Amino acid sequence: MFTLYHHPFCPHSRFVRLVLGEYGLDVRLVEERGWERREAFLALNPAGTTPVLVVDGQPPIPGASVIAEYLDEVHGAEMGARRLMPETVTERIEVRRLLAWFNEKFFEEASHPLVVERIYKRFMSEENGGGPPSADVIRAAKANVRYHLAYIGWLEQTRKFLAGDRLTYADLAAAAHLSAIDYLGDVPWIEDEAAKAWYARVKSRPSFRPLLSEWLAGVPASRTYVDLDF
Repeated sequence: MFTLYHHPFCPHSRFVRLVLGEYGLDVRLVEERGWERREAFLALNPAGTTPVLVVDGQPPIPGASVIAEYLDEVHGAEMGARRLMPETVTERIEVRRLLAWFNEKFFEEASHPLVVERIYKRFMSEENGGGPPSADVIRAAKANVRYHLAYIGWLEQTRKFLAGDRLTYADLAAAAHLSAIDYLGDVPWIEDEAAKAWYARVKSRPSFRPLLSEWLAGVPASRTYVDLDF
């Protein structure tokens, strides 16, 4: 039995949920507000960050990349051609490179500041960093989205998927981060048709449906969020 401690708009949590969906693995979701630093959650992950995967008989598995490696080691081989981590060393290097790009660089420069300022701060106490969103932070993050989107478009124009000829962790990571900020309407899709076409393909997969069905009270989703033909 899998239990995932997550936040619905945490991009890393969304990535893990997409991976579990692609692998057809059932999971019990437990929403966690990491900024509250619950003692029981810190016992699972002292860093206090989501996601954390709990598997019966195993120690807690914290962090998107660690969870992805675990799932590949345990379930990857049985997936055959649908495995999300390629088999050759060269291909695996490229997937891991892009995982780092999206889960670290894109997260730090764009998706995390936008989610924090526009979503998390609504629920944070002042002592935990809550308060009005910073216009300067939002402006800088939205500018960064543009060059990440252009890079995704360039990858899509040179390959079938972001890391090569088939769907991999790289596609799911990029799509997870974009989905969180697309909910807010902060992705300028009009600027890159190749990136838009790639995202439409990934967004149409069954694993994406649970994400697209989630809404945040008081924060309506953008027009493009649930529209598969946006």
